[in-house]
Amino acid sequence: MNRILPVALAAALLTAPLSFAYAADTTPREPYGIALEGFAYPYPVHLLPVINDGEQLSMAYMDVAPERSNGRTVVLLHGRNFPSSYWAPVIKMLSEAGFRVVVPDQIGFGKSSKPQGELHFDTLARNTIALLDHLKIDKAEVVAHSLGGMLGVRIARAYPDRVAHLVLTAPIGLEDYRLYVPPTPTEKIIESEDKLTADGYRKQLQTNYAIKLPPDAITPFVDARFNMKGSPDYPRWLRAFVSSGQMIYREPVAHEVALITEPTLFIMGADDHNAPGRPLAPEALRAKMGQNAELAKALAAKMPNARTEVIPNTGHLVFLEAPEKYRELVLGFLGR
Repeated sequence: MNRILPVALAAALLTAPLSFAYAADTTPREPYGIALEGFAYPYPVHLLPVINDGEQLSMAYMDVAPERSNGRTVVLLHGRNFPSSYWAPVIKMLSEAGFRVVVPDQIGFGKSSKPQGELHFDTLARNTIALLDHLKIDKAEVVAHSLGGMLGVRIARAYPDRVAHLVLTAPIGLEDYRLYVPPTPTEKIIESEDKLTADGYRKQLQTNYAIKLPPDAITPFVDARFNMKGSPDYPRWLRAFVSSGQMIYREPVAHEVALITEPTLFIMGADDHNAPGRPLAPEALRAKMGQNAELAKALAAKMPNARTEVIPNTGHLVFLEAPEKYRELVLGFLGR
């Protein structure tokens, strides 16, 4: 069974050759549970009970204390296709700089419960604030990636007094996907996602995210999804996963971004043109989607306290593909 280990993962991400060949997905997979039981995280995982729409659930999180505290806390918000364990190098970076680092798995993701009901950004935002309340954290720096960027926007808009700085790392949702993509029934998406193979998913990640990492560094993300297919609860996980995609489509934040008043930094990969739902859009509209770096620049220009940094030769996983530049930008921004 493959497990993520912080040192090994960091080494793989930073030193493994890009020419590394991976084997086709032909070996049997030992199943994980749908709360990623069997998949190791780099730091101890705690559970916070929450109630969403009358359903009792558990929100998983890591809470990493620095050796020498600067008295500040960073909350890391993960993307849709990634367990929060992928933040391991960033947790280490921030902890060494003196920050307490809180890393939740949102409900529906990672080691948190998979709900029966639909996912909503407002609910995830309330859960995140409930976690801060539980940990007695009045105000935090928010560093978000991908789908987490959409959630970060919603938190900053709904709870501005709880956010000191906002770092949006390769966020999605900088455009309203409803303007390009027709609505798709949930059952149709479930059917399509269920047919996806591990090799197909690997290619999807590499293509959609323009990832500049060796194939073996992507393997944990493939395992985190496909080792669950042996679980009897897999259909519930799949429905929650598809619900998160519908949430992205149905609950845009693009129209709210320019209203954020907290200091905001966009960190974009120059080659990241990820646009959820693009294959379903009419062919004439597809090329207009996913101009993410340009969208970030345009939005930052409308905001009272924001700027955009674009890192050349990087894709969607900016903090893993360009770790030194990412460190420089984030610590410089949070140090203001």
